[in-house]
This record gives sequence, C-alpha cells and structure tokens, in this order.
Amino acid sequence: MPFIIVILFFILIAVFILALNNYRLKKRIIESGPLDEIRLKFLQNLSDFGTESMKWAIILMTTGLGLVVIQFIPYSAEDSSLPYGVVIMFIAAGFFLYYLFIRHKRNQE
Repeated sequence: MPFIIVILFFILIAVFILALNNYRLKKRIIESGPLDEIRLKFLQNLSDFGTESMKWAIILMTTGLGLVVIQFIPYSAEDSSLPYGVVIMFIAAGFFLYYLFIRHKRNQE
C-alpha cells in the first residue's frame, strides 16, 4: 500500500508541474502580441487539460464501480473469468460515457 501512495504522490507532482507549465506558456503567448489563427488554436489545445482529467475520472470511477460489483456477484475464484469480463465491461462503459461527454461538449460549441 505505501508503494501506491508514493506513485500517486509523484503523479500528482507531475500533473501540477504540467499545469504550471501550461499556464506559463499560455501567459507568454498572450503577452507576445496579437493572436493569429495558429496561436489561437494552440491556446485552445493547451486548455483541453480539463477534458483529459474528466476522461480519467470517468474511467477510474467506472472501473471502481466494476470492482465493487464483482464483490456482490457469486463466482468460483479458481476457474471463472467472470471478474475480468465485468471489469472490462465497466471500463468500456467509462470510455463510452467519456465519448458522449465530449460529443455533447462539442455540440454546445
């Protein structure tokens, strides 16, 4: 368990550094002068960090939900592939929910 905490700590630090660098880069681009099409598109790509976070939140949440569901399903632990199938179905549902989220967001724009 402590090993997982160390890994999560370093991932958190990496995400923080990435967000800080994106902020500094956006600030430099905006301060450099008028924005043309290329700079504007680049700024929009830097701002998509929220959707990436949403993707992982949805996938991890549905994976955790699949693991919880497995605890309530009776199966033989030695020769059953049921747990793998349930977890894979929930992960796929997470990706599908993310797809619907992105499609809905793009339709609003």
